[in-house]
Formats: sequence, C-alpha cells, structure tokens
Amino acid sequence: MLTWILLGLGVHFAGVFLPSTMLLPRIGMAAYAGSRDADPEPLIKQARASRAVRNMQESLPAFLVLAVLALIVPDADSAQAVLGAQLFVIARAAYLPLYVFAVPFIRSMVWTVGFVGLIIMTLALL
Repeated sequence: MLTWILLGLGVHFAGVFLPSTMLLPRIGMAAYAGSRDADPEPLIKQARASRAVRNMQESLPAFLVLAVLALIVPDADSAQAVLGAQLFVIARAAYLPLYVFAVPFIRSMVWTVGFVGLIIMTLALL
C-alpha cells in the first residue's frame, strides 16, 4: 500500500507543477524564477491543468485517509484495498492528460474508475 500512496502523491505533485511548467515558455526563465506578482492569463491548456489539479485536491485526502486506514485497521482486506488504490492512482495518472487535452467521455469514465477505486478501498475496511 505504501507504494501506491507514494505513487498517488507523485501523480498529485506532477499535476501541481504542470500549470506553472506550462507557463515557463511564455514568460521566460528570468520571470519564471522571479516573484511573478502578475502572471499572464492562463492559456486554455494551462487553465485545464489547474482545474485538473483542483479536482485531484478534492479526492486526494479521501484516498490518503482510506490508504492509511487500510494499513492500520486490523481486519481490513489489504489485497482489496491495494486494488482500489491501484485503480485510483492509475486512473488519476490518466485523468490529468485527458483533462488537459479535453478528451470528452473517456475523461469522465476514467474519473469514475478512480472513484470506484475509492469505493473499493472503503469496502476493504468493512
């Protein structure tokens, strides 16, 4: 489970850095390294990346709580919890580029797979 917690955090951090990384070519290294008191309006893909990050920030706490509970609850079904964690992390890794490139329907299906992963993790605790 620890591996999937770390991978989930890795996916989150990749998403966190994506919007600002997309800004670098537009403003240059000197401005990027500065305080950036006035960033330019984000382009569409950068704005999508920011929304995808906010979406991950909404579900990451639930994932982390469920993952830690799966580690400490004595009667938790650890194999089922790991399966749910795998579904969540892999779906979230796929969700980010699908959101940035505005892939309809598949993006929503992938989000649903991640949500089902959280449900599976919850059921592993019962």
